[in-house]
Amino acid sequence: MNNKKSSRHRGRKSESDQSIPVKVREIHFDPETEPEDKKGRNTALGIVTYGFVFLFIIMIGYLVYLNIWKADSLNSSSYNTKQDANEDKYIRGSIYSSDGQTLAYTSVSDDGTETRVYPYGNVFAHVIGYSSNGKSGLESTSNSDLMTSHTSVLTQLREESEDEKQMGDSVYTTLNTTLQQTAYSALGSYNGAVIAMEPDTGKILAMVSKPDFDPNEIEEIWEQVVNDSSSSVLLNRATQGLYPPGSTFKILTTLAYMRENPTTYQDFSFDCEGTYEQSGASIHCYNNKVHGTVDLKTAFAKSCNTAFASIGLGLESSSLADVCEEFLFNDSLPTSLQHSTSSFSLSSSASYGEIMQTAIGQGETLVTPLHMALITATVANGGIMMRPYLVDYIEADDGTQVHENSPTKYKRLMTTEEAEVLNEFMEETVISGTATSLGWYDFTVAGKTGSAEYGTDANGGTHSWFVGYSSSDDVDLVVVVIAEDGGAGSDTAVPIASQVFQAYYNYVAD
Repeated sequence: MNNKKSSRHRGRKSESDQSIPVKVREIHFDPETEPEDKKGRNTALGIVTYGFVFLFIIMIGYLVYLNIWKADSLNSSSYNTKQDANEDKYIRGSIYSSDGQTLAYTSVSDDGTETRVYPYGNVFAHVIGYSSNGKSGLESTSNSDLMTSHTSVLTQLREESEDEKQMGDSVYTTLNTTLQQTAYSALGSYNGAVIAMEPDTGKILAMVSKPDFDPNEIEEIWEQVVNDSSSSVLLNRATQGLYPPGSTFKILTTLAYMRENPTTYQDFSFDCEGTYEQSGASIHCYNNKVHGTVDLKTAFAKSCNTAFASIGLGLESSSLADVCEEFLFNDSLPTSLQHSTSSFSLSSSASYGEIMQTAIGQGETLVTPLHMALITATVANGGIMMRPYLVDYIEADDGTQVHENSPTKYKRLMTTEEAEVLNEFMEETVISGTATSLGWYDFTVAGKTGSAEYGTDANGGTHSWFVGYSSSDDVDLVVVVIAEDGGAGSDTAVPIASQVFQAYYNYVAD
């Protein structure tokens, strides 16, 4: 009985054993049916993510740029309040000329007092600069080199262990003391500037600016010079002075005319009567001189204003502006030297008078002597502009060479043929034109004079310009002179340039 009962029990399912049917809902993901708000959130999140990544890359790139390419200029900037942070660790290094003369050094007394000494005083005042009451010149641009030591690690460790200040690296410049002293003396009592440079390397051999000062006395005279706004003694006129270029600008006017008339510029002819009038505006040749019938070469050599005024009126409105833009007017020059930006302005709606004035280097055009030196060097160097520089190499106190600068090409700005024509015209200026006093030496010279008028008749004057180079077949030296209120270029600037050329061949080139 029990067995049967058990059998019956096993044959029946209890309520707890009975399976309960469960409905399973299958979910299929289809991107195309994803809710629009979720898709929008994902897109926005992606944009933000990529944006942050892009900004991070930009930030890293900018930091690399600052620490590698801009490190020296930032360290040397007079606005950098940390540039003297190493004064407790280093004695400021010396500055030398290319012929081995000391231009700046630090004297240390027995009690540790340091005094910066400039053996040549006023002669190198602007180009070498000063290192107290702020910094200027090479003392500023080479500050990081002068206040850094690259002597051996053992030497540095020994000096640190003995609590001695280390000697900073020395800067060897491209400057030549003979040329610098000659240029300084030749400029005499005139305010202005003289630059001498090698056109095929960009090395600056001399850079003089007047009025000048004695950097040994900069602390004593500081209040006087900063409050004398009339003379601008601290201004380096060679790189920062802005002047109307006068007839030296005819180099660029001639180039613009040649480019606009490549097959017919040789046929140019003009009858100079000393005065040229158009629509009520008039241009006069210097001292109203009558040149008669001139071709382009003669007009250039004689510096015939009326001929070039007519050339200016005949040019397309943008021709001269295009040439000036190519030659870096309204732009920075390819150099780390502190400099002003030369300016050129001639609108398409300019009057006849404005066009004629601009074509002869007057009007609104302003240029630095350094800029004119680069333009002249480009002609002398067959159409290639080199980057100008003042520092030849850096040397540690133990004689180890740290860094050396090499000549660097900036850009070809004119063809070889264009440079040859301009060279021929500049040679003619010395042979039969306004610079004939330079034609009596054992070396040849090519150049262009300028008499740049400024101001009004009552409060104006005339600056004297010369730009040129020696040994035109195998150019050695470019010389640029600006003598403020010096009158005609042939009267003042040419004799100054002559002394620099003679010094180069008598004392330097050998």
